[in-house]
Amino acid sequence: MKKISFILSIIMIGLVMNSCSDDNAKSYPVAIKMTDAPGPYDAVFVDLQGVEITGSGGETASLNAKKGIYNLLDLSNGVSALIATDTLETSKVEQIRLILGTNNTVVLNGASYPLSTPSADQSGLKLQVHQTLQQGILYEILLDFDANKSIVVTGNGTYKLKPVIRTIQTAISGSIKGKISPVGLAVVTAVSTTDATLFYSTNVNIAGGFMVMGLPTGTYNVTITPILPLLPAIKSNVTVTAGLVTDVGTIVL
Repeated sequence: MKKISFILSIIMIGLVMNSCSDDNAKSYPVAIKMTDAPGPYDAVFVDLQGVEITGSGGETASLNAKKGIYNLLDLSNGVSALIATDTLETSKVEQIRLILGTNNTVVLNGASYPLSTPSADQSGLKLQVHQTLQQGILYEILLDFDANKSIVVTGNGTYKLKPVIRTIQTAISGSIKGKISPVGLAVVTAVSTTDATLFYSTNVNIAGGFMVMGLPTGTYNVTITPILPLLPAIKSNVTVTAGLVTDVGTIVL
């Protein structure tokens, strides 16, 4: 199964801030978006009820969240949804917390199952960030849900959400996208040619497209592994540049 990853992207966009009554007051704008990678489910519904940020001193701030139930599988292959925005008074962000409601479900083969989130019900889904913000710079945080390793099937046939979290700065990372032909189920992996521990994966969506996000700058070998009888295909020495998306085109299996 694939993982629920949280990807942190920091977009350096200069903002002109309106002056407040206190000319010395500082503000740090943030925006949080949510995306997903394709998975083996019909739908994954997450009941978002709030977003909080914790500063270095333990202080918390509730952001202006767009509450609602999101189908994560609608947010794939580069599509994202803005879920929260605000302006902070603290420059140091240590943690982001997603507060979920109880209407979380997973749909598989047309049947809907409750998706329990015991840790989220009590204290929220926590993402360690440890970032220092700069005044007048918009920090955009992308939460990338990858359901393969995060949705766990228990012994009695129930489902639990146990997210695996990864934070990535888009300003120093890039992405690889492409398509496969013929269209079908397949896993895409990108492995650094210089460091085998830099290993990233995603699934092809129903249209045959894929995007592997949050890759450190470097060169990667991209492997497409379809279901049998089709055989794997490899795209070697794909260059990834910070802040850019490298399109490898259509890979024929």
